[in-house]
Amino acid sequence: KELASYKVNSSELKGACFYLVCGHGGPDPGAIGKMGNMQLHEDEYAYDIVLRLARNLMTKGANVHIIIQDAKDGIRNERYLKNSKRETCMGKTIPYNQNRRLQQRCEQINTLFKKDRYAYKRAIFVHVDSRNKKARTDVFFYHQNKNSESKQLAKTMKSTFANKYKKHQPGRGFSGTVEGRNLYVLRNTTPASVFVELGNIQNSYDQQRIILSDNRQALANWLCDGFITDYKRYKKNKTVTDKPMPN
Repeated sequence: KELASYKVNSSELKGACFYLVCGHGGPDPGAIGKMGNMQLHEDEYAYDIVLRLARNLMTKGANVHIIIQDAKDGIRNERYLKNSKRETCMGKTIPYNQNRRLQQRCEQINTLFKKDRYAYKRAIFVHVDSRNKKARTDVFFYHQNKNSESKQLAKTMKSTFANKYKKHQPGRGFSGTVEGRNLYVLRNTTPASVFVELGNIQNSYDQQRIILSDNRQALANWLCDGFITDYKRYKKNKTVTDKPMPN
């Protein structure tokens, strides 16, 4: 409740609009990892990070749509987030069928996109990957094929994370990647979009990235910083483009 209200403390993202989507939700918990006797449900951790990101963006003056919502759960600081099936697509029941689930969130974004009167509009899909337990992975990003703005956003996100690791964990290195993928949500979403995988929910090292609330907040902070950098680039390029041609 103490995080329910917020103050706009800068205008860095004034004029920017974002569509935030945590993966899965409702009848689909996504990937499930295990720590001892505890289960880690992908949708719950992705949702918590999305809420933190949304709050960060709004404090910078952005307009934000949280596409997948839980009427009860807010930002949580617990290590083990309880799973629920309450999530909706902005109040609409999430279908059980996977294609219908994905179609629903894409249609919701596209409907809002048509209504929103902002020049800069971006979507992000937040997931936690599931691989072999031994596969330790860094955060990696997918972009829409044949969309230069989406590709640039993904590259900006990657470089932001690399710089953050260089600053906070010098010598560690960062092996996150950027790749174009023909994923349903990227293929059927109108705004330039980025799809982010936060790590391997089965790997004990990657699990620390999501179970610790400070780490979840750091992920949200860095994603926000990536958006700020991308928005500044967009405005700079727009200003140059808008300048009249010399006689």
